[in-house]
Amino acid sequence: MPSENNGAAFRGLSLVPRSDTAYKMKDFKSDQEVRWCPGCGDYAILSAFQGFLPELGVPRENIVVISGIGCSSRFPYYLSTYGMHSIHGRAPAIATGLAASRPDLSVWVVTGDGDALSIGGNHLIHALRRNININILMFNNRIYGLTKGQYSPTSEAGKITKSSPMGSLDNPFNPVSLALGAGATFVARTVDSDRKHLTEVLRAAADHPGASFVEIYQNCPIFNDDAFALVKDPAERDTRVLRLEHGQPLKIGEDRGVVLGDYGELTVVDLAETDEERLVVHDAHRADPAYAFALSRLDEPAFAHVPIGVFRDVEAPTYDAAMTEQIEQAKAQQGEGDLAELLAGNDTWTIG
Repeated sequence: MPSENNGAAFRGLSLVPRSDTAYKMKDFKSDQEVRWCPGCGDYAILSAFQGFLPELGVPRENIVVISGIGCSSRFPYYLSTYGMHSIHGRAPAIATGLAASRPDLSVWVVTGDGDALSIGGNHLIHALRRNININILMFNNRIYGLTKGQYSPTSEAGKITKSSPMGSLDNPFNPVSLALGAGATFVARTVDSDRKHLTEVLRAAADHPGASFVEIYQNCPIFNDDAFALVKDPAERDTRVLRLEHGQPLKIGEDRGVVLGDYGELTVVDLAETDEERLVVHDAHRADPAYAFALSRLDEPAFAHVPIGVFRDVEAPTYDAAMTEQIEQAKAQQGEGDLAELLAGNDTWTIG
């Protein structure tokens, strides 16, 4: 979506009021000193997000950023919007309540791989399956940074850390696969250092009506430096990174592409050995999530081939809209109701 639209066509914000103010990036910067470790990928993500917010065309008082616990969760302090630094893992639950009760707000959740996928895993999957109208940005640095370098749910097996001195025995989550398995209607992946791509993904997420989930590869220079070097290094990325563009054939650099295998699976092949007409054309709007899920598994083993971009973007009924409709039906059938009368009514228990 072109930025000159100034947010007017963002479908996911249909009930959010428009702003008459032409905001600039500086309008979304708070007066708080930004404090992360030197070189942290969070700086780049924050800058991209602050630069993107004016495009929404939404009053600052109608934008809310809710975070959990972790390095990424300092985000609300650095934005001149409403926000809440909430409880470990519970940001999606708090955001669900807010979005369901206030459809006039643009609600964003900022979380990390530990916050979202460990203690917060249950809240994350239910927010996605309910398709509540929130945008979840999950920074994945494959480590616990705030608590000084323990392995996380996305750390690779065998990872040596302070909490796994002989190597982690856990197999890591694939966050994109997890989100798709939970029934998410919008799932994407991007990289902290690619501002253009990151901003494009943020636009697409905001445009989506319902829950959006964006995994952002984020470097932690202190406890897990260069965890995504294979994706960022110019000498490596062209042989690994698969840029997903709706309606375009799946190609990795100039020499490789993705075709359907004999059993319907997605397979990476050398273009010199196949006809380009065989390449799969990316369809982010395919209703069946099996295709997007197959894309998410192309990076097995880790970073063999790494799709970035929008995996899935389909429309489905949203929880908040369905809840509002149900409440209106109840009012039509039973009247407005009275909370005080309900609390002091005759429907009580007697304990003998």
